[in-house]
Amino acid sequence: MNKNVLIIAEAGVNHNGDMDMARRLVDAAAAAGADFVKFQTFKADKIVSKEARKAEYQIQNTGDTDSTQYNMLRKLELSEQAHYQLKDYCAEKGIQFLSTGFDEDSVDFLDGMGIPFFKVPSGELTNKPYLQRIAAKGKPVILSTGMADMEEISAAMAVLEASGVARSRITVRHCNTEYPTPMEDVNLGAMNHIRQTLGVAVGYSDHTLGIEVPVAAVALGATVIEKHFTLDKNLPGPDHKASLEPAELKAMVQAIRNIERAISGDGLKAPSRSETPNKAIARKSLHYRHDLPAGHVLTEADFIALRPGNGISPMEIDTLTGRSLKVPVSQTTLVEPEQLA
Repeated sequence: MNKNVLIIAEAGVNHNGDMDMARRLVDAAAAAGADFVKFQTFKADKIVSKEARKAEYQIQNTGDTDSTQYNMLRKLELSEQAHYQLKDYCAEKGIQFLSTGFDEDSVDFLDGMGIPFFKVPSGELTNKPYLQRIAAKGKPVILSTGMADMEEISAAMAVLEASGVARSRITVRHCNTEYPTPMEDVNLGAMNHIRQTLGVAVGYSDHTLGIEVPVAAVALGATVIEKHFTLDKNLPGPDHKASLEPAELKAMVQAIRNIERAISGDGLKAPSRSETPNKAIARKSLHYRHDLPAGHVLTEADFIALRPGNGISPMEIDTLTGRSLKVPVSQTTLVEPEQLA
């Protein structure tokens, strides 16, 4: 979707249902230099039963005694009007708007808004009707794979392809859905396993604490990075504690852009343009170890390698031994061809 790494700042539901907070999240994502700021589109009635329990991390992070997902999600819904307001605000701030739809009606709504691609959240990877609805829109797809094994990922890919999305337009994103993800559970090598097995572009959606893992993912070939962020990790809500604060988000974006440049070369080992002038400074040339008279027959012991490296390389020492001096030379004088018979 982009020759550069696509960075998605995941605001998600960290607006806590407050539009002023949602706009401040847009401000933070734009200031950090992310490509997209992403929200979530859903109606609680269409994605969860009233009896469904929260995940353990949601119970801990929301700070209330209600253990059901339904009531939590009802408070976090964004209206259709709010979506358009946020899209317009993103345009003002110079960042692209994106949202993840969690049900088929939300997919239709977001398509009508003109979002450039769809993101399949990990929880919908096994939802065939949902996958078919997304594929029917004819747009690129990012497929998140938290909790999935390769068989499930392949099955989801098959549904998308059979429903009209070419494999070349699918990016499969490795992730772990525990918030926060323990470092020992990241298994970042699985991203490359997905790429090699399925022949697709890959990305990474990160739920660890800190910025090291998404930066490492870029070095390993991720083309899309997504990371949750918040205005304050101490705010109540399911995702704040596993999110970056604005300064951290900015640091992650900058680190990714640096890594992106660092791996952009042709891969062939040769002196770079910036380091070429350092050859004469850092390398050594052959010099005379002692004062020597004219006619002296040179041996290896007569030479010493000293900086700068603007003369005869010490790698050529064997070509000089056995030759005689035309002229007398002083200690530490640079060896030059015209001195030699």
